[in-house]
Amino acid sequence: MTAAGTAFAQRFTATARGARLARQLALIELADWGIPLGSDASDTAGLVIAELASNAVRHGRVPGRDFELCMAVLGDVLRLEVTDARGERLPDIQSSGAGESGYGLQLIAALAADWGVTDRVVGKTVWVELAAERV
Repeated sequence: MTAAGTAFAQRFTATARGARLARQLALIELADWGIPLGSDASDTAGLVIAELASNAVRHGRVPGRDFELCMAVLGDVLRLEVTDARGERLPDIQSSGAGESGYGLQLIAALAADWGVTDRVVGKTVWVELAAERV
């Protein structure tokens, strides 16, 4: 893992294109931090970022409002945060069990050392911490 104190923050349009761009830019930033593209650590972080960004677009979108991706290395933990504009739409880890979607938060829970939701004055932040062995 890279040195503690490394951080990244960027806003993206709350669209499918914005979600893809968030993942792509995050992976480039992680590579700059010493987490190589295509490594298990990069793939895990990319998967989590893709799920968080996709959920922000699908469930947290307010027309005209962006979502924000923040990443930081805190000791031996990589913390990933996605903030969207809809605080009343809280994540539900329970999948309906039907169809091909609805399993993203279960996947995140399986990969994360810890995760949760922080309420904001406007919106919410879903955060995930990946332990050093994952990144």
